[in-house]
Amino acid sequence: MRHNKKFNHLSRKKAHRDAMLSNMTTSLILHKRIFTTLAKAKALRVYAEPIINRAKEDTTPSRRVVFSYLQSKEAVTELFGNIAAKIADRPGGYTRILKLGNRLGDNAKTCFIELVDYNEAMLEAKKEGAAKKKTTRRSRRSTKKADAPAVAEEVKTEE
Repeated sequence: MRHNKKFNHLSRKKAHRDAMLSNMTTSLILHKRIFTTLAKAKALRVYAEPIINRAKEDTTPSRRVVFSYLQSKEAVTELFGNIAAKIADRPGGYTRILKLGNRLGDNAKTCFIELVDYNEAMLEAKKEGAAKKKTTRRSRRSTKKADAPAVAEEVKTEE
C-alpha cells in the first residue's frame, strides 16, 4: 500500500529522480529561470526551496549540506553569494511557477519556474503600481472641469 507517500515519482527510479532534480536545481540557481513541465516544476519546488533556505546561514556545514545535494561548486558559490543576499529577509516562497500552455509534441503542460527576486519586469511593475496614484470615477469628472479653464488660458496666451 502507498499510504502517506504523496510526492510525485515522475515515472523514474529514485536515483534518476534525484539526479534530475539536482541538475534542475543547479540550472535554476545559475540561470534564475528554467522552462519545464508542470509536474517537474512542482517536484523541483519541493526539492529546491529547502536548499535555497539553507543558504541564509553561510556556514561551512550548511555549504557542505548544499553541495551534497547539488554537486556543483559554481551553483553553491552563486547560491551563497548573490542569491542569499536577495532572499535574506524573505520568510519562504523563493520560487514562482508560471504556466505557459501545452507543448505541441505530446500536449504536456509546460511552465517556467523562476526565482522570485530575479524577475525584473514584475519588480518594476510592482514599484510603478505603488508609485501610481489611485483615481476613482468621481475624481475623473472633476478633473475635466478643472482642466477646461487651464486649456482656455493656454489658448489666450498663444494668441
